[in-house]
Amino acid sequence: MPSFDIVSKVNPMEVENAVNQARKELANRFDFKGTKAEIVLEKNEIKLAAEDKFKIKALEEIMVGKLAKRQVSLKNVERTDPEISPLGHARQVLKIKQGIDAPVAKDLTAFIRDLKLKVTTQIMEDQVRVTGKNKDDLQAVIAAVRGREFPVALSFQNFRD
Repeated sequence: MPSFDIVSKVNPMEVENAVNQARKELANRFDFKGTKAEIVLEKNEIKLAAEDKFKIKALEEIMVGKLAKRQVSLKNVERTDPEISPLGHARQVLKIKQGIDAPVAKDLTAFIRDLKLKVTTQIMEDQVRVTGKNKDDLQAVIAAVRGREFPVALSFQNFRD
């Protein structure tokens, strides 16, 4: 039976490349000369640290710009509010979301069910599998999902006959 998976994944190499590019720009920017500003990548988190809230805002803009240039969807980047210590130092964490969360998966399956096509959906951990007897129905599901906005970037994998 034909099927495919709907997933939300970010390529970790692209995130690493974006962080490296942002570090290079940070080293060359005149407004960051002689300041203690850093960008650290830890698994699915990018930690930003700077001397004040203005510099942390500039660091965030640099990082988000580099992620966008590397085709990392900003829907999969969760920005937290900057934490500013009493001494004025600022920290911020950008979380890279991998996989489809349960509420989004439920919305997605409900949307597909409302299409009234002869397909079944199954939530499997952090992805949604869609199966059906007719390939045309599966392609209609892909077109409909692409046409609607979801809170995460979705891609389609493992199309099987």
